[in-house]
Amino acid sequence: MRSGYHNFRRFSSPQILFRFIRVKAHMTFDFSMVSDEDIRREKEKARRLRRTHWWYSRIEKGVCHYCQRQVGWENLTMDHVVPLARGGQSKKGNLVPACKACNNKKKYLLPVEWEEYLSSLDACQE
Repeated sequence: MRSGYHNFRRFSSPQILFRFIRVKAHMTFDFSMVSDEDIRREKEKARRLRRTHWWYSRIEKGVCHYCQRQVGWENLTMDHVVPLARGGQSKKGNLVPACKACNNKKKYLLPVEWEEYLSSLDACQE
C-alpha cells in the first residue's frame, strides 16, 4: 500500500488544484483512505463493465455526459463521476460516457467541483 501523497500526485493537476483550494479553502484532499490495491481492483471492474451490453447502450448515442456534445461513440471514454482516487467505485451508477477532453479536464474532481470549474470558465469568458 502506498501513501495518499502518491495517489494525489498521480491523479492531480496543480493548476486545477490551486484554483479549487482558493475557491474551497475548507476542502481537504485526503487520498490516504484509497489504496493502490483498491484502485487496481476498481479499474479491473471498469474494464469488465466496458465489455458489457449495458456500456454499449450508454455510448450508442455518442453524446458526452458533461458537455452534451455529439462526438461519436468511438470518441467516448468511461469516466467515474466520483473518481476512484476519491473513493468512487466502478458501479453502473458511477460510470458515464465522457469525451476525452472532458475526462482529461475533470480528472479527480467531484461533480460539485466540476460544476464550479465550469462556472469559473464561464466567468472568465464574460
